[in-house]
Amino acid sequence: MLVDFNTLPEDSRVWIYQANRTFTDEELAEIKERLDTFIGNWTAHGSDLQAGYTIKYKRFIVLALNQNVNKATGCSIDASVNFIQELENAYDVDLMDKMNVSYKQGDFVAYKSLTDFKQMAKDRAVSKNTIVFNNLVHNIAEFNEFWEVPASESWHARFIK
Repeated sequence: MLVDFNTLPEDSRVWIYQANRTFTDEELAEIKERLDTFIGNWTAHGSDLQAGYTIKYKRFIVLALNQNVNKATGCSIDASVNFIQELENAYDVDLMDKMNVSYKQGDFVAYKSLTDFKQMAKDRAVSKNTIVFNNLVHNIAEFNEFWEVPASESWHARFIK
């Protein structure tokens, strides 16, 4: 059951998929239609899942699930992963690689491999104040508070002296 992302409780589980490029406006319109359909039909053992999504900076797809209504199961999580993989194929984009880092450079969102980000930290091209996206947050409360933070407040801090 598709609901507005902003109406879900703060303890709703989130999954964040970052794209290796910005989506076009046309792609975003299509992706939103596909998300509406997928989430509208998303179930766990035949029971509707109360879920929503948001897309940030034209490159982050954030799925959220109210587990107080029904919990995600292995099969429902597999279904969401398969859906994301379908988006990857349809739009020739990488959404599943967790070994990449997105961070802000002014108003621009940059995307680098973890290896490149580590080198940038070593070269002081990024600092503890660089705004990074912590895609390891678990729920909406953490997403709102700790997703977009200075590198010093994220797992990225281990790379910055």
